[in-house]
Amino acid sequence: MSSSPNSASADLAERILAQAADALMYARRDGRIERWNAAAQRVFGFSAAEAIGQSLDLIIPAHLRAGHWRGWDAAMATGQLKLNGHATLTRALTRAGSKCDVEVSFALVKGDDGTPIGSVAMARDVTARVEQERAAK
Repeated sequence: MSSSPNSASADLAERILAQAADALMYARRDGRIERWNAAAQRVFGFSAAEAIGQSLDLIIPAHLRAGHWRGWDAAMATGQLKLNGHATLTRALTRAGSKCDVEVSFALVKGDDGTPIGSVAMARDVTARVEQERAAK
């Protein structure tokens, strides 16, 4: 029995998300994590089972949370991102309780009516690079 084009496309999309080299996370409009790939586990230390269903606060340091949620709420209300998809350097929390430097880009995921239903982020651990740059100064 052959699979339909739609199921083959959905399977391919899931494989791409799961196997992407960068951490990929998707959070619903309420800020709860719904997708978490293997690279996210490598970067942050949390398994998908540990991360899915949790608030993004799981990986956001306490001192950055207020600013993050202000930006999140504004993006969900306006359908616009401040950085327009450009990557930004920030700090994140790991399962071990340490902080790491990550370069992150965000995109809003919108429903059929154009209203944001969540956000997807791609992140890369750049701690070693940032530490080298600090040491060079």
